[in-house]
Amino acid sequence: MEDASYIMETVNFRVLIEGHCDERGTIDYNLALGENRALAVYNYLINYGVDTGRLEYVSYGKERPFDPAHSEQAWGQNRRAHFRVLPGN
Repeated sequence: MEDASYIMETVNFRVLIEGHCDERGTIDYNLALGENRALAVYNYLINYGVDTGRLEYVSYGKERPFDPAHSEQAWGQNRRAHFRVLPGN
């Protein structure tokens, strides 16, 4: 909710919501899962009141791991939605 408040109050940038997954599963499965994860955050921010023109989302599936290790801890860190700040409109 802190992120949503900041995004709502600071209007001079846009946000790309990146959906990520762990390495398990097929490429197609993980791309769909990453998209669902990013879309859930996108919808949360819209419901919070953020203008849709300031938001974009994309799925990277398992292609950009935060932690390249092959463990439960790494997989947990790799299942995430990540915000990337984009220049404002």
